[in-house]
Amino acid sequence: MRYLYMKALIFKTFGGPEVLEYGEVKDPVIGPDEILVRMKAIGLNFADIYRRKGNYHLAGEPPYILGYEGAGIVEKVGAEVQGISTGDRIAFADVPFANAELVAVPYEKLIPLPESVSFKEAASILLQGLTAHYLTRDSYAVKNNDVVLVHAAAGGVGQLLVQIVKLLGGKVIGLTSSKEKVEAARKVGADLVLQYRDDWKQKVLEETNGKGVDVVYESVGSTLMDSFAVTRIGGTVVFYGMAGGDPAAVDPRMLMDTSKTLTGGDLWNVLTSREERVTRSKELFRWIEEGKVKVSEPTTFALRDGQEAHRFLESRKSTGKILLLP
Repeated sequence: MRYLYMKALIFKTFGGPEVLEYGEVKDPVIGPDEILVRMKAIGLNFADIYRRKGNYHLAGEPPYILGYEGAGIVEKVGAEVQGISTGDRIAFADVPFANAELVAVPYEKLIPLPESVSFKEAASILLQGLTAHYLTRDSYAVKNNDVVLVHAAAGGVGQLLVQIVKLLGGKVIGLTSSKEKVEAARKVGADLVLQYRDDWKQKVLEETNGKGVDVVYESVGSTLMDSFAVTRIGGTVVFYGMAGGDPAAVDPRMLMDTSKTLTGGDLWNVLTSREERVTRSKELFRWIEEGKVKVSEPTTFALRDGQEAHRFLESRKSTGKILLLP
């Protein structure tokens, strides 16, 4: 068999951004239930950094290819796939080896992309948008007049959480780490934005007349007990990330005494079928089409400049999304 080759961002050992190389690997060979997609935009996520460092699950053997999120055009269709044609626009949120010119996408994980949503928008919003979607629909269903505290409100998920909470009728208090990020969170609709270096717990309690918020979206981890401190009796803390380190252990008696709820959230427990992926992304795309959710302009790097993109993400100077363009 004669192999064809494509360009990809690869690495052979775990480590810092310097282990990433831009080189040639064999084209993926699709199975009967897969499609071959020519990538137009690829989302970069913190999970890619954890995988590169070797402390997160990674598919395959070296040379490794990072990336799970992106959008592109169908180049080839497997024999058993129906309803998809060459030239169709599609996106995905959870398919490995995305940091490449071509990706084999299982039919079940394919999300049709409407003309009104660009490749860049799709690659910017799917993972984080579907995360914000299930957090506000499933983990805790946001209701009219709920007061919601959003950690890392200027980040990718944070900005989308702020917007979705607002469109569902809630009030948002955002937490960020710098003046620039305060502006970014305000811009997407947060009612009040506090910095971590402020006495934010006191200010949240003042803002809620000493009662506390209805729900906290907790993505820092190390701030988990602080989140409980500003949650009302009978309120909820949704724990879905630990960008700032491991959380402290939670005493179930505290939950009992305060009638508070701690719930965990993970996107992979939600995206369990093609139907789930398509239904949830349709609502997300509709919100974008109607202008209710705005995708902030991403920072883009050429795929070959993957080292630089990883350094930028790790610097925590970025607001919004970073994309890799083949």
